Amino acid sequence: MRRVRYDSPGGPLLTERADVPEPGPGQLLVRCAAIGVTLPVVRKVREAAEPIPLGGELAGEVAAVGAGVTRFRTGDRVTGLCFGHGYAEYAVLDEAMASPVPQGATEVDAVALVRSGLVALGALSAARPEPGGSVLVTAAASGVGHLAVQLARSRGAGRVVGAVSDPAKARFVRSLGADDCVRYADDSWGYPVDRVLDGVGGDLLTPAVAALAPHGRLVAYSSGGGTVRAYDLLVGAKSVIGFQMALIARGRPELYERWRRELWRLFGEGSVRPVVHAEFALEEAARAHAAIETRSNLGKVVLRP
Repeated sequence: MRRVRYDSPGGPLLTERADVPEPGPGQLLVRCAAIGVTLPVVRKVREAAEPIPLGGELAGEVAAVGAGVTRFRTGDRVTGLCFGHGYAEYAVLDEAMASPVPQGATEVDAVALVRSGLVALGALSAARPEPGGSVLVTAAASGVGHLAVQLARSRGAGRVVGAVSDPAKARFVRSLGADDCVRYADDSWGYPVDRVLDGVGGDLLTPAVAALAPHGRLVAYSSGGGTVRAYDLLVGAKSVIGFQMALIARGRPELYERWRRELWRLFGEGSVRPVVHAEFALEEAARAHAAIETRSNLGKVVLRP
């Protein structure tokens, strides 16, 4: 089978031939039809001290099952998070991390919706917005952000604002249901908002906190780091909390499953539509990563073996 790897931090992505893996106990072997490209994986290629397997979200057909698997069988369509080599024609998923792809949805729909949508829905739930309140979403054109904009609207936000790096993305963000779109470089992000969902971090945290109204709350779910000054919170009685999906998946599986069902329900109703920026072949993985690194994507970036 074909598989993508790299040999040194920041090094080129290379396509190689490798043996098809065998599923172990409690595992599924999946013939990958779609693989989601995410910012955390792109950052790890650049920043990790040693090369790591390119894992992440994928969807496809179960080709074989390991001992003890009870929920799936050969031929089922599944999506899930792979912790090993996921940029490949075949990948191994733990049964606990897999979920079915419903009829009427494609594998591309699944990788564009489920993991990114779970992060967006989880961050929005952590923000606890009040009905009719205002929500600002940074990285609003990203794989997670474009779903967060739609989810904020579907959950009753009275005003939704997207924040982006490039004004050329404004039309796309408004097409998702945002009332307004601001640039990171703007001196002011307009009227204060009740909640901020931040998927960027770093230096952007300061203007994101400044955009909060008194008693507002910011949810940080980015791996981009950053620092918030306590005084900036004190003067407006503002708060900042962190959100990590892995903690929910491991510690509260019933909530994880409920959110997953809600995403597919909203998808079936047409209330949330995952947008795919581009599909790339495995051999074009470097181009897929570049689309994320340069912030040029509008929606999800997908590899198609």
